Amino acid sequence: MTQEYVTEIADFIARYLSYMLGAGVHTSRVVRNSKRLGTALGVDVSIHTSQKTATLTVCGKDDTSVMNTRVLDIPAFPISFEWNADLSALSWAAYDKKMTLDEIRMKFDALVSKPKMNPVFVLFMASLANASFCRLFGGDIWAMLVTFTATLIGFFTRQHLTRRHVNHYIVFIVSAFVASLCASTALTLGIDTAEIALATSVLYLVPGVPLINGVIDITDGHIQIGISRLVNALMLIVCIAIGMSGTLMLVKDSLL
Repeated sequence: MTQEYVTEIADFIARYLSYMLGAGVHTSRVVRNSKRLGTALGVDVSIHTSQKTATLTVCGKDDTSVMNTRVLDIPAFPISFEWNADLSALSWAAYDKKMTLDEIRMKFDALVSKPKMNPVFVLFMASLANASFCRLFGGDIWAMLVTFTATLIGFFTRQHLTRRHVNHYIVFIVSAFVASLCASTALTLGIDTAEIALATSVLYLVPGVPLINGVIDITDGHIQIGISRLVNALMLIVCIAIGMSGTLMLVKDSLL
């Protein structure tokens, strides 16, 4: 095994690793998948991860003197369950079918270049999901309608600010404020379950994936990145609370 071949493998696995971590996959799965790819290609893979960077070392199985190390930044991709499933399946396909590096690389490029889900469809489904939560927590049909509309406006605000690369903490504060302010119209309209509409209008912002991944990482022994993910999720929850607090200060008279 030549140094050039090990370098090519390291380049690819580094890219694979960064895409999976950036898309919100928990660390133990990323490590397992990357090691599986290494086994399929005849190399040993060692990985150390943190919240912003990862260190990858690839060396030959027979000759450990042939190695390559990468320190890479983890990109901030949107959370993608599709990438999670597709790239995990790719590691198994490479292992089971004994695929070459070129074949794996071509398949990877095809998976990550697939068209993303239509943002309008995502906007509609997120609004529908929040309206469903409103009903689940006891809201009536009018509260559901207000929640749907408030989420539609709030989520659109989030998409617009994200496209402009605004700091994500500010995005959460503004989106929570806009959605809850729109939902506060239920108080003005005298809807019986207005408080439920107000509370459920911001549920689309709850960082469920970072919270779950943080717990999984800690239980799997990846303490550093697990704690950093939980802290980041806590900060986002605080931002949601700040945004809602702004609305509550404006409509506090209606709540009394």
